[in-house]
Order: sequence, then C-alpha cells, then structure tokens
Amino acid sequence: MGEANTQNNNEKSSKSSLNLIPVFIMGKRYEVPETLTIMKAMEYAGYKYIRGCGCRGGICGACATVYRKPDDYHIRIGLACQTVVEPNMYLTQIPFFPANRASFDLKEIGKDPEEVFKRYPELFRCVACNACTKVCPMDIPVMDYISAIKQGDFEKATELSFDCIQCGLCAARCMAEMPQYHIAQMVRRITGSKIKPKAAHLHNMVDKIKEGKYDTLIKELKTMDLDKLRKLYQEREIEPAEAPEDWEPQSKEYL
Repeated sequence: MGEANTQNNNEKSSKSSLNLIPVFIMGKRYEVPETLTIMKAMEYAGYKYIRGCGCRGGICGACATVYRKPDDYHIRIGLACQTVVEPNMYLTQIPFFPANRASFDLKEIGKDPEEVFKRYPELFRCVACNACTKVCPMDIPVMDYISAIKQGDFEKATELSFDCIQCGLCAARCMAEMPQYHIAQMVRRITGSKIKPKAAHLHNMVDKIKEGKYDTLIKELKTMDLDKLRKLYQEREIEPAEAPEDWEPQSKEYL
C-alpha cells in the first residue's frame, strides 16, 4: 500500500508540474499538456488508437482531424500528428476523408487526358480559389497541378503532386467538391505506366523475382527468430538521405 501511495503521489506531482489546458474530444472535456500534438493529447486523455494512427510524422496522411476553436465559426482541419492543441478546441478525428474515387483498370485505359476528364468531370468546376493549396500540410501547389491536369500536361501534374500523402484535406476545402488527391493519383499512375519511358532496372528486378531468386530468402525471414530478425533489421545498410543517383549498397547479394 505504501508503494502504491508513493507511486500515486509521484504521478500527481508529475501532472501538477505540467501546464494543462482544456480540450474537448468527441464532446467530452479533458485536461491535457499544452505542448502536445492532437494525437498525443488524445492518447494522454486515455484514447487508444486502433487505426488511423499512421506514421506519426506527417508523411502518411492517415490522421486527418476536424476541429473548431472557441468563439470561431470556422471548421478547421489538420493532421493530428502535426497540429498542437489549443485551449478549449473541439476535436473530431476521421479515419479517412470520404471523397469520391473513380474506378478504372489501368491496363485498359490510355494516356489521353479524356480518360481522366470523363471520370472526374468536376475538374472543370474549379474556380481557382487556391484553398486547396493553402490547407495542404505538405505545401504542395494543389491548384497548380489541377490546372496542369486540365491542360493535359500530366508530366507536370505528376511532378507537382509527387509528395501528396493522400490525407484528403484539399478535398475538404474545395468549393468545387472535387477529390484533388484521387485525381492526381490517377494521373501519376497513367504517367508512370503510359507516358514515362520504362525503367530497365525495374524490369530486371521483376524478372529476378519471377524467377524465384528471393524465394529462399523470404522463407528464411518468415521462420527467423524474432531477436535475430530485429538484429538483422537494425544492422542493415541504409541508403543515405543525400545519396547520389548511382548509389549502390556495399553488398550486391540482393540486387
């Protein structure tokens, strides 16, 4: 009992030293440290992420969150792993943005811009308000790549939209109610498969996979002891962040 009381007192002392602010999560009031992101604040309040947690680094786009500030009529949006809590903000997290996504078979469509236009006619409702660009957490010029798509310049649109993380925040702010991120994804797929020259090294690697070069290795990994697997992962050679185009690992065993 003495140890339990000591632990409880330490926890209370630790919490009392934090500067707590009130936030509302799904309509319920909680006190959380003011320096936390929305994601960490929800966990501090006792919520456990079953899905929608994602990478926690602002890259995957899985943690789109809707929120409102007190005495402000704006409905705001942001990524829970990036946005810091503010006093009395109201939070509602969504597992994904429910935007329209066209169905298509990449093998059966061509590279003509009409392939995109007929599946996403809302493209031409764009009024160039630029709200999509302003809300993008990756600072992508969304309006510019939409303009390039409307002009049929898929290569330019692919380059401009390449860093998209598919969070859907652009669609949440679109007056034309179009899913910019889904449209750009279709354009990138068409560009990669129908417009850009084929990468010889990619075909070579696909052939090696089909020939079964890595079958034995994959079987070994599946049956490997967890500690050994963890050690192998931690000691692996990693490509440097600023690696040149011709970089290759020291070991060519798996190339």
